[in-house]
Amino acid sequence: MIRTPTFALFLLLVVVVGSTMAAEDHTILLANGKLALRADASWEEVRPRVSLIQYEFRVPPPETAEAPGRITVTAAGGGIEANIERWKKQFRADDVSRTENGSVEKKTIAGLEVHLVDVSGTFLDRRGPFAPAIERPGYRLLGAIIPTPDDGTFFVKFTGPRPTVTENKEKFAAMIDSLHKK
Repeated sequence: MIRTPTFALFLLLVVVVGSTMAAEDHTILLANGKLALRADASWEEVRPRVSLIQYEFRVPPPETAEAPGRITVTAAGGGIEANIERWKKQFRADDVSRTENGSVEKKTIAGLEVHLVDVSGTFLDRRGPFAPAIERPGYRLLGAIIPTPDDGTFFVKFTGPRPTVTENKEKFAAMIDSLHKK
């Protein structure tokens, strides 16, 4: 027979412990599982819009933004500089701005030279290669290009309204900094 106070204390403990446990981060595997990243648990993993994308996340907007952000992870070809220029060209040329520290930075993580990109302005959102662009003013792009010696180059791209991206910039940086060899 369970006494009511003891049972009530047990239920309270279950509720408190259960509510304080954080959801687990998402694991992103790259380079045939040789590398991994940790994406924030608050980001919702969704089915990629196109098969070229390996992982896609919906980043919830803060109260000051009307739309969520989108993070994609792909493996693709092309040179690093060409891809950086392609990302910049996804913004209207007359109002592209660079952040305080410049638009491109290099950082060594897990022994790899990672290229970080930060661009903001009017994003030219295309839903396909021949689709007309939908202009989205006040957008920001954070990107990371991760070249590997044997397994190709990986592209992590975060786009969305400036408030959504800015609020999640530290989480994005933490994801990139979490790059490690398996």
